Amino acid sequence: MDINIALKKYFGFDSFRKGQEEVISRIVSGVSAAAIFPTGAGKSLCYQLPAMLLPHLTLVVSPLLSLMKDQLDFLLSNNIPAARLDSTLTGEQYNKIITRAVRSELKILMVSVERFKNERFRNKLREIDVSLLVIDEAHCISEWGHNFRPEYLRLPDYQKEFGIKNTLLLTATATEQVTFDMCRRFNIDSENVITTGFYRDNLFLNITPVRDAEKKEKLLSDIGNAPDDPTIVYVTLQKTAEETASYLAANQINAAAYHGGMKNEERTDIQNRFMNGSIACVVATIAFGMGIDKNNIRRVIHFDLPKSIENYSQEIGRAGRDGKPAACVVYGNKRNLSILENFIYGDTPDREAIFQLLKEIKENGKLWETKLIGLSRDLNIRILPLKTLLVYLSIEKIIEPKYTYFEEYTFKYLINPKEIIEQFKDERKQFVQTILENCHSKKVWTTVDIGTICSVYQTERQRVLNALDYFYEKQWIDLHAGQAVEVYQVLNHSFDPELLTDNIYRLFREKEKTEIQRIHNMIRFFESDSCISKELASYFGEKLEIEKCDHCSFCSQGRMRLVSEDELKGLSELDNLHKLSEIKSLLGPLGTSGNLAKFLCGLNTPLITRLRAKKLPGFGFLEKYPFKEVQNWIESQADCSVSSQCPEAYTHERSESQ
Repeated sequence: MDINIALKKYFGFDSFRKGQEEVISRIVSGVSAAAIFPTGAGKSLCYQLPAMLLPHLTLVVSPLLSLMKDQLDFLLSNNIPAARLDSTLTGEQYNKIITRAVRSELKILMVSVERFKNERFRNKLREIDVSLLVIDEAHCISEWGHNFRPEYLRLPDYQKEFGIKNTLLLTATATEQVTFDMCRRFNIDSENVITTGFYRDNLFLNITPVRDAEKKEKLLSDIGNAPDDPTIVYVTLQKTAEETASYLAANQINAAAYHGGMKNEERTDIQNRFMNGSIACVVATIAFGMGIDKNNIRRVIHFDLPKSIENYSQEIGRAGRDGKPAACVVYGNKRNLSILENFIYGDTPDREAIFQLLKEIKENGKLWETKLIGLSRDLNIRILPLKTLLVYLSIEKIIEPKYTYFEEYTFKYLINPKEIIEQFKDERKQFVQTILENCHSKKVWTTVDIGTICSVYQTERQRVLNALDYFYEKQWIDLHAGQAVEVYQVLNHSFDPELLTDNIYRLFREKEKTEIQRIHNMIRFFESDSCISKELASYFGEKLEIEKCDHCSFCSQGRMRLVSEDELKGLSELDNLHKLSEIKSLLGPLGTSGNLAKFLCGLNTPLITRLRAKKLPGFGFLEKYPFKEVQNWIESQADCSVSSQCPEAYTHERSESQ
């Protein structure tokens, strides 16, 4: 079918947007491609239409639940057979979706990248014919991208493992370097990279210097001019979102807060109310916005500085999708610059934690099994940098990820166990009987003893899982899996832990330096001495012929300088820091200078969560101070006895937790 006819038939559109036809024609002809379109420019159609024309399933990898939800709602509204797999599904819902995929009743299936490590999903995926692998937010593949996701690095391996011939990469925020990197990993030729440009003439880009104490009043004034205009206000901290939304609401502005600390149902309710217009203004951290397809947003206001030029571009891209004028305002203030930088420092593991992990791997056998949440807690490394660390070790050929299995399988009988056994004959009947005889039932749920079953029947784990899945598909049991265990093969036991620790730690410090530089590049961009629209387009590789856009603050008012607030007091002049030794005692054997600095700068870590230390006096006391300055000051305090080198503390902590 001609793609123009298909466009009208399946989606009711009369014509393509810029770039869509070029991408879609490549995909339907069996050529891998990349679509680099600005936010709101119609990237999703580049896989949605081909999915209806390709013979088999289109598998879409998406990083966020909200992205999947919005895209799925659109597809279902157009009667496209599509579904998503995520953690919100019941067992019955999951089973139905997988069954439809195996039976070729779905054209589009959306999953997270983590789903590829799930052994039950992997088993089923081998039974499914997949025509196209789509990677949304594809810049996450590149370490040079602004939102690097280490799991994404394995996607090229998954593509080969499951025999998926073609790939489509989608992103709105890729510099030339990032585009080259992500396309190289999937062998996509440059002539199959379609970039439509980032310049939008309906967005007024305004940099407004505002002192910190005056920002709320300025915000109220800006919104009060047109209080019903759909508006997103971006802030850095969750508490700022709450305080600012409350301030606006107290001044008769229909506003609500949105951040990652809220319950899922609360966030969903606020997003839905914003989409249907019953809330005019959302004050949010960057947890809000991915997948938001509301075309009449008239204002995007950065109450606090964004994290990077890429984040800024993505966030303002949500304004004015209807083509009408929209204001994109940044309250230019350097007061919270240290908070932005400190978030980056908070993701760098302590050197000692890296050393302890390497020591554990070296002392392990050929297969190393670990639970990421427990490992994160014990080493006090956040989950994302821990995954990055494991990717670094994979690149160094120390370990190789094999698979993820669930340590615990439980089920609830939906029919009598004798009825299940009677469904089979001969050897299969004996096998099923062995399974059910080696399960331990309580009042409702039954636990499967896979190890004993394998030992008694002399069979492989996989056969047991296949049987359980079969019972589940037949709706004889309601099956649940828990306690995910990551399995790695140890490729090299002969490495020097001290030397490799230094090398890996250096990689994290280099990444840290790159991310800090990204912030300072953003500051220079906002204080640019040329057209902001032109500078933004140039950052992403688009060369505009114009000298002035006439719809940015530089073109209307000239160069802007971000406000520098009064200097902070020196650390030695502050009260309460004499309690540093008490805080160190609270953190116990993990009380290194780095972890103490994270506590004082208000940076959450697994240890701080475990100790519920956010509620303790002193947490976040120095959140406006540069992390490195705080850490250096801690190390200079002779009476604190803080050491930045204490691997034996981690050994103690790990042995206690185990």
